[in-house]
Amino acid sequence: MRYDLIVLFEHPEWQKPLWAALDHCGVRYAALDLKRAAFDPDAVPAATLYFNQASPSAYIRGNTRAVPLALSLMRSLELGGARVLNGSRAFLLELSKSAQAALLRSLEIPHPRALAFNDPDTALAHWTGGWPALLKPEQGGSGARMFLLHSADEFRKLLRDQPSLWLPDNLLLLQEYFPTDAAQGIVRMEFLGGKLLYAMRVVSNGAFNLCPSEACNPEGGEQSQCAVPTQAPGKPVEFFPYREVPGAAVEWGEKIMASGGLDVGGIEYLEAADGRLIFYDINANSNLRAPIGRAFGFDPFERVVDYLTRQIELLGALG
Repeated sequence: MRYDLIVLFEHPEWQKPLWAALDHCGVRYAALDLKRAAFDPDAVPAATLYFNQASPSAYIRGNTRAVPLALSLMRSLELGGARVLNGSRAFLLELSKSAQAALLRSLEIPHPRALAFNDPDTALAHWTGGWPALLKPEQGGSGARMFLLHSADEFRKLLRDQPSLWLPDNLLLLQEYFPTDAAQGIVRMEFLGGKLLYAMRVVSNGAFNLCPSEACNPEGGEQSQCAVPTQAPGKPVEFFPYREVPGAAVEWGEKIMASGGLDVGGIEYLEAADGRLIFYDINANSNLRAPIGRAFGFDPFERVVDYLTRQIELLGALG
């Protein structure tokens, strides 16, 4: 084979730290840009290992076609016997907030009530979560098109005035809202190979876009390169190393990773007023944050490359 690794990607800025780590380690790899791509489903896989870095938020950047091609390509590769990290099963989970809720329910992990819908009147007839509530795209990503709504009238007006919110798949989600301590924020755990890599507290300062990538939420609040607004007026999103993550949260995160078929991923939870940990977001495309990794004494992208090379070696040993 020409390559040991092929990385499927759509957002070049997110990938730069990974490219640098792969180059440093001398990995024989290629990058497949999903924005303009084609594949032959009858062709033999061109690499020992594939690594999916596609994001559901591609449509926000005008790259709507990247997601269906990524999913079709991964299915074809898997049927052809290729090993795909964060493959079609993991990607399908990331594309569906309702599927994430169903997985959390099956694992008996506390999570917000949610309602997927394609008609506002029907949604209101079935919604039992009360107000305020969060409105989200079923195919979410980077906090795009999220709204905190305080009444049914506000819900109706928003969908009447902004019909583009139905994009890309004409399916939306109402989700139960849990107020949190603004100074504590939420917790995001990053997993690699099914095990905790690090955890961090994320203080949003009013924003919904909590993407850990330094391209989207730079250190010190410098100019963002993100297509999604990154902050409300005032302070930028802040990220802090979190060493005291509860053992129960880690255990639940490991179960989510294994049951969801995720090799690499970021899992977010909040701390409710009654002390419960409420899990609400599963991210297969995990943008790691180098300053957080350094606070724990390592480069997270080097850890990812170490994991990738071990997978390549294992596949080689298996023939």
